[in-house]
Amino acid sequence: MLRPLGATTETTFSESTDARALSSGLLQLVAALAKDLSPGGSRQTSPTLDSRFNEDLGLDSLTLVELLLRAERDLGVSFRDGAIAAATPRELLQFIQFGPAAEAIGATTEELPSRPVGEVPSSAETLSEVLAWHARKHPEHTHALVFERPESPQSLTYQALYDRASAIAASLREEGIAVGQVVALMLPTSIAYLASFFGILLAGCIPVPIYPPARRNQIVAHVERHAGILRNAGARGLITVPEGRALAKLLRGQAPNLEAVMSVGELLKTPAVPAATSVASGDIAFLQYTSGSTGNPKGVALTHANLLANIRALAARIQVRGDDVFVSWLPLYHDMGLIGAWLGSLYSGIPLVLMSPVSFLTRPVRWLRLIDRHRGTLTASPNFGYQFCVDKIADADLEGLDLSSLRLCFNGAEPISPDTVQRFEKRFTPYGLAKNVVTPAYGLAESSLALAIPPPGQGTVLDRVEREVFYRSGQAEPADAADPDPLLCPCCGPALAGEELRIVDDAGRELPDRQEGRIQFKGRSSTSGYYLNPEANETLFSGDWLESGDRGYMVEGQLYVTGREKDVIIRGGRNIHPQELEESVGDIAGIRKGCVVALGTLDRRTGSERLVVLAETRESQPMRRTQLREAILARTRELFTLPADEVLLLSPHTVLKTSSGKIRRHATRRLYEQGTLESARLRQHLHLGRLAIAAVARRLVRQCRVALYSAWAW
Repeated sequence: MLRPLGATTETTFSESTDARALSSGLLQLVAALAKDLSPGGSRQTSPTLDSRFNEDLGLDSLTLVELLLRAERDLGVSFRDGAIAAATPRELLQFIQFGPAAEAIGATTEELPSRPVGEVPSSAETLSEVLAWHARKHPEHTHALVFERPESPQSLTYQALYDRASAIAASLREEGIAVGQVVALMLPTSIAYLASFFGILLAGCIPVPIYPPARRNQIVAHVERHAGILRNAGARGLITVPEGRALAKLLRGQAPNLEAVMSVGELLKTPAVPAATSVASGDIAFLQYTSGSTGNPKGVALTHANLLANIRALAARIQVRGDDVFVSWLPLYHDMGLIGAWLGSLYSGIPLVLMSPVSFLTRPVRWLRLIDRHRGTLTASPNFGYQFCVDKIADADLEGLDLSSLRLCFNGAEPISPDTVQRFEKRFTPYGLAKNVVTPAYGLAESSLALAIPPPGQGTVLDRVEREVFYRSGQAEPADAADPDPLLCPCCGPALAGEELRIVDDAGRELPDRQEGRIQFKGRSSTSGYYLNPEANETLFSGDWLESGDRGYMVEGQLYVTGREKDVIIRGGRNIHPQELEESVGDIAGIRKGCVVALGTLDRRTGSERLVVLAETRESQPMRRTQLREAILARTRELFTLPADEVLLLSPHTVLKTSSGKIRRHATRRLYEQGTLESARLRQHLHLGRLAIAAVARRLVRQCRVALYSAWAW
């Protein structure tokens, strides 16, 4: 039976006398959803309890959210957290629970106590000193309210966090892990994660956050991705959940430096002792591995000085107040959740209300209910999170919701859609959402986190640009008020204090206002480079400046981001930014939204660049596929006055994505140019399987050698 980690013994589907009726009802819903998504297609539409959601039915994790919502509406059941990790209807049935829905997350009686005084550890030089300062100044104040399960939050004080982290640090020393060595951290959102991260720091070691597997059938992909990171980092230890030990053993077979694989329960058995490790502000605080790290892992090395400079500058820009409360569902293995939500709240001494990403995806209204219940003032999400709330929350679930406490909702980590912002504001203004609360934020791991953010109250300012002029010359000329179709560019505000931004051309010359070019940056928050990766560092630095990889323009000190540097397609003497085209094509009925890639690829015959649009669809009827191609060609003509050179319709889950759901554009382009897009996923699984078998074989050989030697010695 597949159960979520930490599941209790509440009444489940298998104990119900209505099991047969629920099974039948669930299968009817699955069949209807598969049919809705693939009308007339070849996908299986008569599912069984053992049909695989992904492989057999073409349902991804976000589509499973729709299935859960339909089941709760039509079958009168609710699901425990982790239901979207189910691989088959039979497994999903085990997550059914009876009684009140877990949506009661917003009705918890747990209260946040009075806040600490407004003083902050301004003289602290390391993150460890920040935690020690809070534990000394106000030990019993609540640092975080953690919803590991929706209905049972756990309160964590500064002293409790320090004590648990100290015990973990002592255990790491007993394991023989030395100061300065790397320890990987693979845990879900939990108090254990928070304690382990600081335990590694208190031991004088370097944490490397890596994401935990969402499904058991994703374990193979985990092996290759994590093995590459662990090898590059030279990790000596791995802290994970007990259920992940089998995965850890596979990782150890491919990461030769990995010696200790530990669970938090084991580490907490050692009595806590005060940390005596000396760590300097210039020492590496942690390694943040960026997206697309499978082939060439890029671990951004961030020092304590880098992080504290960024946290302090961000707190000053958004004017953190004593009554602020940060509510977050963001994963702790990405910089936006780790630094922006958690470490920023820790430094400023404001309470953090923390829920898991799985809980948000399963029922996005929980995020909004937590903001209401705990009078959250600050929150953050990538653009898709706001769109998710607009699309997946029913009006009935919003009854009584009050979002009037919010003063800043950061929108960052992926391209910002003006349409999404406008729809989110329109949907939730009747529920107290104030004007100019949703705020763009621009940053990147190489600058710790944040680089440019508008001041509070500015909100999402859109620059209306003459589309044709911009595409032909890169000049962001303001559009006429009567222009019916301007290009809308969101303003990301000025650089944070201590940081510098500039726009340069291909020769590195600084450009004037309203001229698009490459975004470069430098400052106190900037990394010194990628960890043990000199090849990647060669492309990161341009003299004293660092390359962001993004394009944009400036207007009176404010930054406007227009797209990724390598994503820009040059065709017919004009620049084409693919994000707008991808979003527009994704709105076509029959095309999978968020699964569209616009690429520029060299035509070796003419020497010019071709515009190629790759779009996933479940449609299989020839006539319908022809209609989709024509619709995509028409959409490109509408936006750029020229058609795409090629439109390729792909099967679901062909477009490569990162763990956070971002499109791996360059990897997808490479497979397209090799003509292996459709077969890439199968070949990848076969390759990883061979790697796993080889690792097991190597361990068996070693074990046999030891056994034979022991027998000979005896």
